[in-house]
Amino acid sequence: MSLLTNKRILITGASRGVGEQIALALADHSCQLFVHSRTLANSAELVARLKKKGVQVEAVAAQLENESDVATLIKTIQDGVGGLDVLYNNAAIMSPWSEAHTTPAADYRLSFEVNVIALAKLCDAFLPGMVERGWGRIVNVTSGIENIRELLPYSISKAAVDRYVRDVAPSLKDTGVVMSLLDPGWLRTSLGGEQAPNSVETCIPGALVPLLLPDDAASGQFFCAQDYRSDGAP
Repeated sequence: MSLLTNKRILITGASRGVGEQIALALADHSCQLFVHSRTLANSAELVARLKKKGVQVEAVAAQLENESDVATLIKTIQDGVGGLDVLYNNAAIMSPWSEAHTTPAADYRLSFEVNVIALAKLCDAFLPGMVERGWGRIVNVTSGIENIRELLPYSISKAAVDRYVRDVAPSLKDTGVVMSLLDPGWLRTSLGGEQAPNSVETCIPGALVPLLLPDDAASGQFFCAQDYRSDGAP
């Protein structure tokens, strides 16, 4: 039996890339999955693949820059199953490349709405229930991006995610809830681009490590999925 057996798990941004890999890897853990994307149609193929594996799975949709959509997503899960045991905040957007000192304010706003504010609101919604039940795992995906000022909206939004986890982590001591940061590495995805050195498949098994920590593990730990590679794949 897995530590995640029968656990209710939401993965945001699950229709492709890292989120899709996490969902497929969790198929072997007998958990109840909620796979999020911007539209239900985007997750249809993934849902079909998971159901063929015997996974209990439901697609949920929300545009994370839309506060109303985020609230509806939360309500759908709360009303349907009463909360979550695991929240995997994977969804993020990359701002367009902008030459130094030319980045539009709108790019900063959108990056923070999706990458930070929606993430925080999902944590706010589901974390109290985890604490009350005495068990939970939250993984917030961060990035190792640095020294690329042409992508500042993305990089500083990820820095804000890091700060969020560091500030919340002390309050979770002895609760049974563990919140972690996960850097999947620079991957060949729609976000990472074709020039990235690693295939998306290499984020597994590392991306699952924060979910399988013991109950007394410290919150606020940083994990890099590439540290757990053993296949030697590019």
